[in-house]
Amino acid sequence: MLDPALLRANPAELAQRLEATRGYLLDVAAIESLESSRKQIQARTQELQNLRNTRSKAIGQAKAKGEDVSALMAEVAAFGDELKVSEIELERIRGEIEAIALGIPNLPHESVPPGSDEAGNVEQHRWGAPRVFDFSARDHVELGARHGWLDGDAGAKLSGARFTVLRGQLARLHRALAQFMLDLHSNEHGYEETNVPLIVNPDSMRGTGQLPKFEEDLFSTLVGESKRYLIPTSEVPLTNIIRDEIVEDGKLPLRMTSHSMCFRAEAGSHGRDTRGMIRQHQFEKVEMVSVSRPLESDAEHERMTRCAEVVLEKLGLPYRRMLLCTGDMGFSATKTYDLEVWLPSQETYREISSCSNCGDFQARRMQARWRNPATGKPEPVHTLNGSGVAVGRCMIAVMENYQNADGSIAVPEALRRYMGGIDVIA
Repeated sequence: MLDPALLRANPAELAQRLEATRGYLLDVAAIESLESSRKQIQARTQELQNLRNTRSKAIGQAKAKGEDVSALMAEVAAFGDELKVSEIELERIRGEIEAIALGIPNLPHESVPPGSDEAGNVEQHRWGAPRVFDFSARDHVELGARHGWLDGDAGAKLSGARFTVLRGQLARLHRALAQFMLDLHSNEHGYEETNVPLIVNPDSMRGTGQLPKFEEDLFSTLVGESKRYLIPTSEVPLTNIIRDEIVEDGKLPLRMTSHSMCFRAEAGSHGRDTRGMIRQHQFEKVEMVSVSRPLESDAEHERMTRCAEVVLEKLGLPYRRMLLCTGDMGFSATKTYDLEVWLPSQETYREISSCSNCGDFQARRMQARWRNPATGKPEPVHTLNGSGVAVGRCMIAVMENYQNADGSIAVPEALRRYMGGIDVIA
């Protein structure tokens, strides 16, 4: 959520910035009308509260003197009835303003390039050279078909389209990657390993920006009579740990990492990457989340992205870093780097990690603050999140980049101790 002062002070100027950078059309007339009504009703509500308090005191004084208080009591009752109506109307208007505010995306950082879609993204650098094969490279689906290790048909029978069953050494490779990433981030990068729930309440989804805008992309269920959501990423529970909290300065930056299942309905993406495991309803990720002081979040963003890059470098996977343009960033982000790994079968780079600085956008939604030692007052923290990295896509990249002519797959050196010492999947 943006600073409410931006919405109240000059909605027309905010609307121009949002349209120019995000393509978002803010209804300025509706905002100004609601704000005008809010101010008017809030002033009357405060006036009624003061009148009721004043008359109530007068009743006490009159009773002490033995005077007739029936007229005063009737007046107080009338104030009370009007006050009740006024408070209900004030709450309704505030709810409408909040609903509009919750649907407004974050404003881009000044360093983010303008653009309407991924064509406007800017490459920052590359690492590693794509391998040149002396045979016809297979894609991960063909490689996984050996021994039925990657079985989309079984997944479809059990659950439907975009689910996959992994078996044997491929299932072990998938597990090894997650363990390798967790160990790297917790032992070398300073993130605290954290195990989080996979089902969260609406407040948690609202806090990180999934609700109300992206409900159609979520899987949900009922726990008793209460609606709960399957997490689309462990960013949601990790970040919401500090919801409604005041974090002491000495605990910042707070860095957490988690390996979890993730669930996405992928509404509106029919026909895209339906072959294999590129885009699944259920997948696994190792996530990094940082909570930082506002002045340190830019440096923390660079650090987090570098941690994700190290994963790919230790695995020997060629990648490039992209700075996303204004039109390609996520709803909550103020700045995002994507890491894209080389996939030989597609002869292109595909996203494997997205690292975003959300500034105070999520913190304002969550009421997550820190106590600034300079002022002694609570202020919104900055939150950051990044994939460190997507496990399934990383497995695909390893399979395709490390394949041999006979269809076997070499095991990267960094993973061999997690694979029982074997150096090839054959």
